[in-house]
Amino acid sequence: MAFEHPGDGALDYLPCRYGESKLLFRGPKKRLDEPYIAFFGSTETYGRFIETPFPDLVGDTLGLNSVNLGCVNAGIDVYNNDRTLLEIAAGAKVTVLQVMGAHNLSNRFYSVHPRRNDRFVGPSALMQTVYREVDFTDFAFTRHLMTSLRAQCRQRFEMVTNELKAAWTARMRSLLEKIKGPKVLLWLADHRPEEARIDQADYAQDPLYISRSMLDDLRSSIDGYVEVVYDPAIRATQTEGMVFSELEAPAAMETPGMSVHRSANAALSEELVKYL
Repeated sequence: MAFEHPGDGALDYLPCRYGESKLLFRGPKKRLDEPYIAFFGSTETYGRFIETPFPDLVGDTLGLNSVNLGCVNAGIDVYNNDRTLLEIAAGAKVTVLQVMGAHNLSNRFYSVHPRRNDRFVGPSALMQTVYREVDFTDFAFTRHLMTSLRAQCRQRFEMVTNELKAAWTARMRSLLEKIKGPKVLLWLADHRPEEARIDQADYAQDPLYISRSMLDDLRSSIDGYVEVVYDPAIRATQTEGMVFSELEAPAAMETPGMSVHRSANAALSEELVKYL
């Protein structure tokens, strides 16, 4: 992936590994024999194109190591299936879990790669029955798949999104049960959960297909909840604190910048101090 192999003008993420996990994380590698906060999440948590992402800002603010276990385009399956990451979370003072989209997880209609959850692996027999006219060999990524399914038929698309929402809620409960110690859920988006358009598949709706009611269903499984909502207009206009090459510019313009990471730091630091 480009973000793991920086070229001219790109940011060096100092990729590292923890324990037996096969995943590469953003470095530098942090010590686990001192008090720390663990961060699970997707592109924003990883801090793609960001010099100092919010996990590092939180660590500096609270005076603790921040172990950034975010993965670009991650879904819940990355964390549910990795024993090393769950062990790291068990040793943390508190674990922050960013709300991730429901499209990047295996379900009754299709399967995704176990580590690169945005990669579409293949349709199930059910999917092939529901969408007989679709050639699934055309798809490599889940977002492209969902955009195309929506264009085919809104009614059948709703069947798929309903399955994704149900699978997401069940998988999140499972993950939260596996994470020992305090857990804080982070909503980081350009809209509030009640404003989500469940029928869309564009970047402006990340995390995809997550509603307020789905988050409310998890309240009994978490210790805290932080909601950071930013103005969508800041994307593509505020690049201070961002580093990217010319080839990466289109993707960087879809990524929230440093002001969003500072807002996340302020909100999270206020909440996390309760667990230290």
